[in-house]
Amino acid sequence: QVQLQESRPGLVKPLQTLSLTCAVRGGSLTTTAYWWNWIRQSPGNVREFVAAITWSGSSTYYADSVKGRFTISRDNAKNTVYLQMNSLKPEDTAVYYCAADLYSGAYYHEMYKYWGQGTQVTVSS
Repeated sequence: QVQLQESRPGLVKPLQTLSLTCAVRGGSLTTTAYWWNWIRQSPGNVREFVAAITWSGSSTYYADSVKGRFTISRDNAKNTVYLQMNSLKPEDTAVYYCAADLYSGAYYHEMYKYWGQGTQVTVSS
């Protein structure tokens, strides 16, 4: 069974940088045609698509709210997906989830196959 494990919670000040990792266990980033995603949910809000990288790693997609600030990447040898978050804003505060899907949509949907447990990212002065 595929399991996704995000890195531990982080607390940063506005404009600072934080990196998240998603360790994929029980599966390979290169074998299965999953898109690998970062989804977030802030208190009182619905889940929101943040970023995705295709199964081949050849393309990346971002929500407009994070485009230019966040970068999703992957290390196939380590079976790990990353999210580099630059210039963080208080509104980026949320629980961030790593998720995999076969739907191939650069937006939030209800068809993610695997979810991580989520990790809290707090941006506050």
